[in-house]
Amino acid sequence: MDPVGPQDSPVVRVVEFNTALRPPFDMARVEARRIRMAAGVVAGRHVHNGPVVGSVVRGTVLFQVAGQPATVLKPGDVFYEPANVPIEHFDAQHSEVEFVAFFPLGEDQTPEITFPE
Repeated sequence: MDPVGPQDSPVVRVVEFNTALRPPFDMARVEARRIRMAAGVVAGRHVHNGPVVGSVVRGTVLFQVAGQPATVLKPGDVFYEPANVPIEHFDAQHSEVEFVAFFPLGEDQTPEITFPE
């Protein structure tokens, strides 16, 4: 993580995450949701109709995008769920989880989640 701007400034900005949204799309707005999951909740394999970027606020999450290794997210960690790609795990561990998720949306698009078999 590299600071953006002078390090001796009273405000330090650090890039925590940077990714291209593939395929590029015309974004009209961003919806942010604060989501809580009880301890031990297994979200199940799911797919979003658009990209999701989020950050864990509290608790730990077993996280895995299809084709990538699983990882455990802790408070402050940032995650990315690509559009139309299965999320194998977003599972609350031993305590309640709280995270903030940002949904970049096209014109007239609403965030949707599906659970393929």
